[in-house]
Amino acid sequence: MLLLLLCSGSKSNYRKPARASAFAYNSTQLSSSIICLQAFHKRHLARQGSHILCPSLANESDSSLKVVHRHGPCFKPNGEKGKWPSHTEILLQDQSRVNSIHSKLSAKTSARLDKMKEKGAATLPAIHGSVVGSGNYIVTVGIGTPKRKFSLIFDTGSDLTWTQCKPCVGFCYQQKEKIFDPKRSKSYRNVSCSSTVCSSLESATGNIPGCASNKTCVYGIQYGDSSFSVGFFAKETLTLTSKDVFPKFLLGCGQNNRGLFRGAAGLLGLGRNKISLVYQTASKYKKRFSYCLPSSSSSTGHLTFGPGIKKSVKFTPLSSAFQGSSFYGLDMTGISVGGEKLPIATTVFSTPGTIIDSGTVITRLPPHAYTVLKTAFRQLMSKYPTAPAVSILDTCYDFSEHETITIPKISFFFNGGVEVDVDVTGIMFPIRASQVCLAFAGNSDPSDVGIFGNVQQHTLEVVYDVAHGQVGFAAGGCS
Repeated sequence: MLLLLLCSGSKSNYRKPARASAFAYNSTQLSSSIICLQAFHKRHLARQGSHILCPSLANESDSSLKVVHRHGPCFKPNGEKGKWPSHTEILLQDQSRVNSIHSKLSAKTSARLDKMKEKGAATLPAIHGSVVGSGNYIVTVGIGTPKRKFSLIFDTGSDLTWTQCKPCVGFCYQQKEKIFDPKRSKSYRNVSCSSTVCSSLESATGNIPGCASNKTCVYGIQYGDSSFSVGFFAKETLTLTSKDVFPKFLLGCGQNNRGLFRGAAGLLGLGRNKISLVYQTASKYKKRFSYCLPSSSSSTGHLTFGPGIKKSVKFTPLSSAFQGSSFYGLDMTGISVGGEKLPIATTVFSTPGTIIDSGTVITRLPPHAYTVLKTAFRQLMSKYPTAPAVSILDTCYDFSEHETITIPKISFFFNGGVEVDVDVTGIMFPIRASQVCLAFAGNSDPSDVGIFGNVQQHTLEVVYDVAHGQVGFAAGGCS
């Protein structure tokens, strides 16, 4: 069990951590952790960008990039101060991404799309239908010669890396940095329509590449409800750190881009297709990368490339069910709440399968598994007053009148006997002190793939060892 305290003075032996977060806890506790739920007003002020110092990354030169949340003060797009989406908007955008993933992985795509229309799910305007429009994470990389820095969303569910490019023949949305101008780079080269790499785009984007009048390969990628990027497929120098420079890196030079990318210059694709960064840098990094997603929007994590692995990492094999797709599949075997394994048959998880995704916010479970989870959770939380549901989150509580509360520990189990304890920031999704919700949701159909979302990955070191077909987890990844 996790003992949670609303910050209200010195009625406990809680010691303030060095770095503020939405939740902070004394990790020396074994059976329970002393938690201080920082004033929610502070969390909202952090989103407004008020006097927050964003920590630097100690080993940023060692094939490691600093990760920041794009809805927090460590990432400030020009001209968009304070324009963060609401929690409801984030959850709605998240459902849009999930619908897109389910459609992509479903053998009955057309039937599923009809079903989504009937339900009216995630009915955002077309321009706001981006599959990468939910709560995602930003890294800064260098593009071109001379190098210019750009903020890109990194995404394990996408393959193509792209950035907006001048002259923006169609449309370019507002981004943090000045838009990349290929004419000012000595190393930029368009890819020919007749090249084999041009034809390989179809497997990475799902669309047949086009051919411009100058015989340049044209890519097109659509992420969700009509959100897209279209432009020239090119070779350009990509710089991750001062020591990690990759000439002739294949990327998209977007001339027509729409969607909820909010300030980011584009996207860094970390999927399993040969066009992704993972495969293009395989000779140096051996198809291995890891990340830690920070526990709050005002703290930082990392995205690290290469073979170095902590000894504490426990690996589970990649699921064979998703071989050939861009997604990283996991074989989930069970869930525990409050230290008790839930009575859920493994077939409930194995039938639809599960993927791990850096871009999905809230973990999605098979409907039966979620029902059992929330029932057990509600029983252990029965002494606390409930609060109204929020979007996809249907188990919410009002903690505004309570000084201390006890949150049940939740753990996931994966093939190979791997147990992953969810950080307290991944158990509850705070809207406000009077509305704090269980941060899980159920799929509408038992055949829909489960998704291990990024909220539940908070503070974990998540290691993708693609060469050896495994994903690993370790606690304390951001420390």
